[in-house]
Amino acid sequence: QVQLVESRGGLVQAGGSLRLSCASSGRTFSNYVMGWFRQAPGKDRESVAAISGRGSMTYYADSVKGRFTISRDNAKNTVYLQMNSLKPEDTAVYYCAASVRLLASKEEVNFWGQGTQVAVSS
Repeated sequence: QVQLVESRGGLVQAGGSLRLSCASSGRTFSNYVMGWFRQAPGKDRESVAAISGRGSMTYYADSVKGRFTISRDNAKNTVYLQMNSLKPEDTAVYYCAASVRLLASKEEVNFWGQGTQVAVSS
């Protein structure tokens, strides 16, 4: 069993930055692809970014490419999402996710964090 605990999100102005972190329990952290999904009100949960077990491969949704950076520290069992140049449309609940595939859909995610709210004001 893997437990994922996200850091607190927050409210930022458009153009600002925020870093999310997600700490994992267990000794198999590096076995999992780690990712971030988000869900805005009334919308489906979507994949934002993902990183392979050793960090050699990454995936970004087109909407965040060039603005968001995913990274991981396997020694600390932690994955990060650095979000820059934030836009109001980035407002959503962000979820940390563990899966076995880089391009995993939300149905394929093995473990979820509890979610953290990010709000971007215009």
